[in-house]
Amino acid sequence: MGNAVFPKLPGLKWGVKKTPVWSTKIQKSASGRELRAAYYSYPLWKFSLSFEVLRTQTSVNELEQLAGFFNARRGSFESFLYEDPTDNQVADQLIGRVVQGQTKYQLVRAFGGFIEPVLAVKGNPEIKVNGRLMRKGADYALTDTGQVVFQTPLTAGHNITWSGGFYFRVRFLQDAADFENFIGHLWAARRIEFQSVKL
Repeated sequence: MGNAVFPKLPGLKWGVKKTPVWSTKIQKSASGRELRAAYYSYPLWKFSLSFEVLRTQTSVNELEQLAGFFNARRGSFESFLYEDPTDNQVADQLIGRVVQGQTKYQLVRAFGGFIEPVLAVKGNPEIKVNGRLMRKGADYALTDTGQVVFQTPLTAGHNITWSGGFYFRVRFLQDAADFENFIGHLWAARRIEFQSVKL
């Protein structure tokens, strides 16, 4: 599990594609009735990016940055972090209510009313219990997988909320990436695709 962050490069084409991916088994009878089973409790997110311009000059070498990042992950082998520019923050997001004796809680986010886990946090989030700000280190610890672990048991029934930034933990979909030299020191990467991973 890698924690490298996908580079922000200026040549990104407008129109990033973001697709929720589910897995459903459908069994259809001769009469046309169906039985369906959903295998995922939350979707995987597929991202498709296109870089129209990657410069290869001495002072700025975006091609090397992107190709080097891809190669350092060994294609689809190692996961990394992606900050979706349109979906990377929560404010006073309800994690849940305190359950007696429980000290671990998964960070979550709401997207159109649907709740899903946050597996990678950006920076230092604000964690509140019943409106009271908790102190990282003294009151709680945060795992690499987005779990808040409280040092002491909390009062049952209190709300736990968080505010802060997050990443999508993803991996490249393919083990190959195409880079095209279209003129002089200018290159393009027409399709770079990656998908979120579950831990």
